[in-house]
Amino acid sequence: MDDTPTVDIVANLAAVRAHIADAAEAVGRARDAVTLVAVSKNFPAESIVPVLEAGQRVLGENRVQEAQGKWPGLRERFADVTLHLIGPLQTNKAREAVALFDVIETVDRAKLAKALRQEMDRQGCEPVCYVQVNTGAEPQKAGVLPGAAAALIETCRESHQLPLQGLMCLPPIGDDPARHFDLLARIAENNALPILSMGMTADFETAITHGATHVRVGTAIFGPRPPRQL
Repeated sequence: MDDTPTVDIVANLAAVRAHIADAAEAVGRARDAVTLVAVSKNFPAESIVPVLEAGQRVLGENRVQEAQGKWPGLRERFADVTLHLIGPLQTNKAREAVALFDVIETVDRAKLAKALRQEMDRQGCEPVCYVQVNTGAEPQKAGVLPGAAAALIETCRESHQLPLQGLMCLPPIGDDPARHFDLLARIAENNALPILSMGMTADFETAITHGATHVRVGTAIFGPRPPRQL
């Protein structure tokens, strides 16, 4: 069996890790201050195994259904994985999301916060939550608008007692990501949230200079993303 893709993926992972460490150090942060979330959406389990075997333990998926097909089996071999949901979450998928994910990065409305709380109580587990902020106010994109973020954060905390620890954003394609990262950092500071999930393959180094604690990188590790399997 040709193992060239495996070698490439592992080399890519090492390069991304090195770039993250260098970017953190360049702005006076510890080299291990930023957590890499390796985004494995649309990739089959066999493409993820080399990354896990190389020691990567924080992974990200976009869709509940896709993750359900891959991760129970992978977790039989790699039980210490921390799995992040980084795609939009429908309220009717809250039960599956709470059961499968350790971190849900895309809380963006009170109705979803309520559904998550109900499922956490029912299942007896509490995945960490982040609020997704639509920093570019893009109508086609999930996320609470910046001006409404504080109110949603309060609702998550006070009304639903979610284990809320951070914020996440996806800057508009073609826009300067730095201003979106700065906006997210200000909202986090104003609301005493320590985690900033921001930055992807094209801009994770910029995100680190603006305070990212987590960066979500897929293409730079796994290569071009294959078409989604329906």
